Amino acid sequence: MSGAGQPPAGEGLRRARRDDLLALPLEVAPRLLGARLRTVVGGAEVILRITEVEAYHGQGVGDRHDPGSHARMGRTARNATMWAEPGHLYVYLSHGIHSCVNVVCGPEGVAGGILLRAGEVESGVAVAAMRRSAGTQRRRNPDPDPGSDVLTADSPASWSGSARDLARGPGRFGQASGLRHPQHDGIDAVTGAERAGARAELWLGRPLAEVASGPRVGVAGVAGTDAFPWRFWIPGDPTVSPFRWGRGAAEAHRAAEALRSTTRPGSDPC
Repeated sequence: MSGAGQPPAGEGLRRARRDDLLALPLEVAPRLLGARLRTVVGGAEVILRITEVEAYHGQGVGDRHDPGSHARMGRTARNATMWAEPGHLYVYLSHGIHSCVNVVCGPEGVAGGILLRAGEVESGVAVAAMRRSAGTQRRRNPDPDPGSDVLTADSPASWSGSARDLARGPGRFGQASGLRHPQHDGIDAVTGAERAGARAELWLGRPLAEVASGPRVGVAGVAGTDAFPWRFWIPGDPTVSPFRWGRGAAEAHRAAEALRSTTRPGSDPC
């Protein structure tokens, strides 16, 4: 993808269509691995290759209730974008700091989203590095200079971490993309229409031959256990984020394991 938004030669990428995203998130999520999210925010372009995702279903969606979803209790002002047409991006604020990016999936009016957990910055590394540096400064100083997010060609890229970590984790991914809550919540990554000075485009490639799956990261209770193996990633990719249990998830996992051990053939429950 050049500055004109063209796909890389020879990779078979094409712009995503609504019908690519009409199925429920659990079905669509693996398809987004290896896809690209291209953003142009304030004139600065970044292209992210998606390496890790998580599926989330809304209330009444699929064959079981998803207690880890923002939409588990129905529509609210915060999660309303999850009911939009597929291809819009649900951008929410995590821990009052991080803007996280989700691709809305499923028919319009049926809530569902795929969290973009991690990626590789393929283009716009200097821009992503400046955004990461600015984000670190904001955490240290909650009242920064109002102009601190302005990126220019001669802005210093003071990010001292590795390229691997620029978009490794959903908060970092959102920061690298430049998309922010609330101004970019609902931006359309199918049409690429401008919203609050930003444009986003989702590009799909060929489905990957090998995809790993497992419990979602940092999700509380049973929703963060292997009862919901709804996290998908590219095996061996260095940008994939490390697994960690959410609050009460390890305990729920051990309880489920203990129950299974008492019900296996040949076990003595007494």
